[in-house]
Amino acid sequence: MANKTATKISPLADRVVVKALEEAEQMRGGLYIPDTAKEKPQQGEIVAVGPGRYEEGKRVPMDLKVGDKVLYGKYSGTEVTIDGEQVLILRETDVLAVVG
Repeated sequence: MANKTATKISPLADRVVVKALEEAEQMRGGLYIPDTAKEKPQQGEIVAVGPGRYEEGKRVPMDLKVGDKVLYGKYSGTEVTIDGEQVLILRETDVLAVVG
């Protein structure tokens, strides 16, 4: 499914497209949290990567690649819906860490 999104959108410069990873629906105590009360996930999987930014006339390659699981800031990026799937477009510098 990630490849489907990657073919539909090509980010520019140092931007990446991230699909948020859903949190588990149930907490330890067995309580369910409704969607309206949940916080936005801060972890996702990269589904598309731009070519990199220009610096001093040369292109700087991206450190991230498709398939990386990443952590990003709570209010980072721009949410968009492509073919009914919600994704987040953010700059490489908005990615805080690569997980695993």
